[in-house]
Amino acid sequence: MDTSQSTALLREIVEQQKRQIALQSQALDLQREHLERVDAHLARAERVNAGAEALQRRAAAAVRLILWVALPLVLIVLALILWLETASA
Repeated sequence: MDTSQSTALLREIVEQQKRQIALQSQALDLQREHLERVDAHLARAERVNAGAEALQRRAAAAVRLILWVALPLVLIVLALILWLETASA
């Protein structure tokens, strides 16, 4: 193998390495973009989850309030109905 062939082969190797580095750089850019999207999606999911948890806490508080108000009223109405039944008999 003469010097010109060696030089040509070395240039080809260098060019291939440059292409490979460029492709790796593009792949890293794509991975970086994907990671940024995943991070944004995760942040949004965390916000939605926090909102859902807050809504569940408010709903639980509302149910407790309804039970504390409605249950005694139902018992009073039942007692009144039973008292009226026995009084009319």
